[in-house]
Amino acid sequence: MNLKPGTKLVSTVCATNVIVVKCADPDLDIRCGGHRMVTAAEAGDAQRGAGPEAGFDGGSLTGKRYVDADDRIELLCTTAGAGALSLGEVALAIKDSKPLPASD
Repeated sequence: MNLKPGTKLVSTVCATNVIVVKCADPDLDIRCGGHRMVTAAEAGDAQRGAGPEAGFDGGSLTGKRYVDADDRIELLCTTAGAGALSLGEVALAIKDSKPLPASD
């Protein structure tokens, strides 16, 4: 799929849309609801599935960043949906926010 920062991805099973923030490998298997996500350009040709698969139906949240444990991918969710984001079969986690420095 040639992923790179700035690539917009669209779910084929729900309303979820994301933007790639960081990507270590251009051929990662990004999924939503258990199904492969497609680029915004491919979205018109993609068939809409019946919905997220069981186990991948936890949903996604607008404005949250999603990462994998090995720090290979970071996605920013721009439109929430019913499908959970994953890298292959492994669910992505919401990235923890960094604490702001104390000001005195």
